Amino acid sequence: MIIYTHPACLSHDPGPEHPERPARLEVVLEVLRRDHGDLDWREAPLAKLGDLRRVHDEALLREVLDVDFEGHRMLDPDTVMVPASRAAALRAAGAGIAAVDAVMHGDAGTVFCAVRPPGHHATAGAAMGFCLFNNVAIAAAHALDRHGLERVAIVDFDVHHGNGTQAIFYNDPRVAYFSTHESGLFPYSGAPYERGAGNVFNALLPPGSGGFRFQNTWADQMLPAVDEFRPQLLLISAGFDAHMRDPLADLMLETEDFGWLTRQLRQLARRHADGRVVSMLEGGYDLEALKECASAHVDELR
Repeated sequence: MIIYTHPACLSHDPGPEHPERPARLEVVLEVLRRDHGDLDWREAPLAKLGDLRRVHDEALLREVLDVDFEGHRMLDPDTVMVPASRAAALRAAGAGIAAVDAVMHGDAGTVFCAVRPPGHHATAGAAMGFCLFNNVAIAAAHALDRHGLERVAIVDFDVHHGNGTQAIFYNDPRVAYFSTHESGLFPYSGAPYERGAGNVFNALLPPGSGGFRFQNTWADQMLPAVDEFRPQLLLISAGFDAHMRDPLADLMLETEDFGWLTRQLRQLARRHADGRVVSMLEGGYDLEALKECASAHVDELR
């Protein structure tokens, strides 16, 4: 197993009061080096413009990469840049690309990308929801374009719906998107009737839902749909903000719920994708819960 990360991802600092702060990645790296220091640790490369253009418009690339400024710059009420954010965003996207190459070339069966900023809210043309570029979408597009895959699954268990990922692939049946997320929560999308080209699968979890409902929803609805899709590569948007301690949402999952789902996904990857799994860090804003869940997730991936 490989872990991709880069020090530049720590330099993206939206400010001391912002939930998506560098300490999130610091605690993830601390626990992974403690518990999984024997894995193959690699530095994430920079994504190239051609990689970004597969899913993003030129206007967004200019907004993130070409505007000169000092201090903090607001892209929307929640999404903040500093000059160092450019390198962080390019490394985060580059991690997913390198991870796909690694599993497709047989360097490893599984990869975890310990990077930030997160990505799944970024649409083709807009940074939003703490996200600058859509890291997992860039990775999926790379897998289609460079490796000729016909079926890529993206599984998103972040508590917030990955509206950007869904929108980017909404009419592309080569990519299936599977998401459970809390109902009535930002970004207020991801209803079950949003089906795209038959490749979008959303399940809402009411506030207060715990592990029993979460596991049953995946076991009864979502995992059978992933199985039927028969993905050649499984990508994960690994957000841990559905944990009961997370301050930004109201689901009541525990650490083992994330471990359970990771085990199920690994089984499906072995069945259909020669075991190939690439997981990318998304949300998770209680530092202790984030540490526990990231370690449990990697425990099941390795």
